[in-house]
This record gives sequence, C-alpha cells and structure tokens, in this order.
Amino acid sequence: MSDAAFQSYVDQWLASDPQQRVALGFLDPASRNGHVALAAFEREIVGAAYGIREAQVAAVKLNWWAEELSGARASGGRHPLTRVLFNQPQADVLPMEFWIAPVLAAMGQLEEGTAADFPAQVAATTILHGALARLETGWWFGAGADPGRATAVATQAHLLGSLAMVDEQAEVERLALPMARMARFGLTRAGLRMDGPARRDAVKAQAGDIAAALRQAAAPGAPLSLFRAMTLRQARRRAEQAARAVEPLAVLKQPPAVGGPSTALFAWRAARNSRRATQSR
Repeated sequence: MSDAAFQSYVDQWLASDPQQRVALGFLDPASRNGHVALAAFEREIVGAAYGIREAQVAAVKLNWWAEELSGARASGGRHPLTRVLFNQPQADVLPMEFWIAPVLAAMGQLEEGTAADFPAQVAATTILHGALARLETGWWFGAGADPGRATAVATQAHLLGSLAMVDEQAEVERLALPMARMARFGLTRAGLRMDGPARRDAVKAQAGDIAAALRQAAAPGAPLSLFRAMTLRQARRRAEQAARAVEPLAVLKQPPAVGGPSTALFAWRAARNSRRATQSR
C-alpha cells in the first residue's frame, strides 16, 4: 500500500469502519491489497448512491465508474483502486457483469422514495447491496459461491447505518423508517427530528427487525469474507443493544469501536473460516 492515492481511499474506508484495522492483521499479505481495494471500492459506490444529495451529480459519478470498470480489464484502470483491483488474479476470472451490476443498481435507486414497509425496504436495499455482496463473495471465494449471507449482512448493516441518521435526514426522499412504521407510531417527518416516545419506539422496533435478520444471517451457511463477518458481529450487537435501550438512537450514534482482545479473537476465527471456504471451493 505504498501508493499515496490508493492509501487515501483505504484510510477513508478504515475511518468509516475502524474495526477492520484489527482484521487487516489476519489477512494473507499476498492478497491484502486486493481485498482492501475491493472494500474501499464498495465504499465509493455506496457513497455515490447515498451520500450525494443531487441525483444528477451522483449519476455522473456512477457513470464514470461504469466506464472505468468496463475498460479496466484492457487498460488496467485509471483510478487508484481500479489499478490495484485489476492487477489481481480475480479480475481475470470474475465476469464483467459482477463489476458493472453494483454501479447499475446504484443508478437505479437514485430516485427511490421511502419504502412502504420493512419487507419492501429490505427488497429495495438488497438490489444494490446484493450486487456488492455477489462481487465480494465472488472475489473472495469464486464466482460460483453463494452470496446469500453476505447479501443479508450488507443489506441489514446498511439499514442500521441509515437508522442511526434518522433524525439528520428527515428531509430526504428515502427515509430510514418505512411508511408503515411511521404510521404505526404516529410519526411525521418533523417528528423524526425531535426526541420523544414515538420516535424512540419506532427506532427500537426497526432495530429489533434488523437484529432478528442479522441473527438469522449469523447461522452457519454460505461463506462470508473476513470484512463482512466483522460487520455482521458489530451490526448485530449494536442492533440488539438499540432494540433494548431506553434511548436507542444514542446507542446507534456511538462511534464505531476498534475492539479489544475479543475482537481480535473473532477476527482470527473469521479469517480462518474464510481461508477454509476458499480452499474447499
């Protein structure tokens, strides 16, 4: 990771998800740059999809990524992340569709509004995060690997992150709480900005549904990359804590933890599971 431009994207990813610093120590040095580049690339696509208020500006950025990825196999790429990614053996094996699908999914949801209910919200969110999970799972374990668990984790973790900003994004088109949840607790957009029993109960209910989905995803099954396993552990804990808390939003807004010995032990086990899944394909 000597290239300064590449490192700047890695640093941004690690700043947004500090626990992954622990995970880095358990990666094979030969594959570390590629895995890290993919994680930082995923952050770029998610940031364009959700972090840019003007849909036209987001579309321009995503169109650039579509062009960049379409030509990267031949050119080696122009972007620092693309250059690293397409210098890895996986770049010659994964279908180009795996690369383009997340960008197209991100474009398709730029104008989406608030979902009607939680299942509809999950379905809408899965379109983008499922495409990212398929790319990531294929990268780590081969194009034929099942991305089902990774999709569930990516989707629910995103919904949890959105829920943490429910009060800050009361004016956006796509709210963190689905319409049915808002109606059940008598919440308006204005009510999302103010603390009160209705908002607390709605956030707790949403966190409870997310926690239940993450508990299901935690059951053994399809492989998870080391980074996705770390996300599952932290997101599940935070969702469960928020679902029980008197002030659930305060729990969700706590800075992400880097972790201690238990996190390191979990990362070691998750890395071992990832290696075994790779070897058994």
